[in-house]
Amino acid sequence: MRPKIDDAWFGSITVEGKRYEYDIIIRLSGKVRKRRKALSKAVYGTSHKISLAEIKELYRKKVERLVIGTGHEDQVRLSDEAAAYLAEHKCAVDLRPTPAAIQYWNEVEGKALGLFHVTC
Repeated sequence: MRPKIDDAWFGSITVEGKRYEYDIIIRLSGKVRKRRKALSKAVYGTSHKISLAEIKELYRKKVERLVIGTGHEDQVRLSDEAAAYLAEHKCAVDLRPTPAAIQYWNEVEGKALGLFHVTC
């Protein structure tokens, strides 16, 4: 069962009543864990550009959609290599500012993964 995201403020996100003060990943199983931003920072020097390494670590077979909360100021983007990898695996990608991504996450159907950036 996909967990419901309650809300997000700059610097935090609340999922099923639990507050996280860092970027999160929500797996197909519903498990919430900390995003491994270092995989992208190592390549681009920033976590605002998602690397192929980070996407490979995140992606799982059977995933139909990846919902990405791009931050409150819409700063996060996929690298060209990461976007190509997801397209090759027929995984739709929805990039939206985090508040809009949360609303979409709570309504979307199918097998989805979530990545939510909680600051800029």
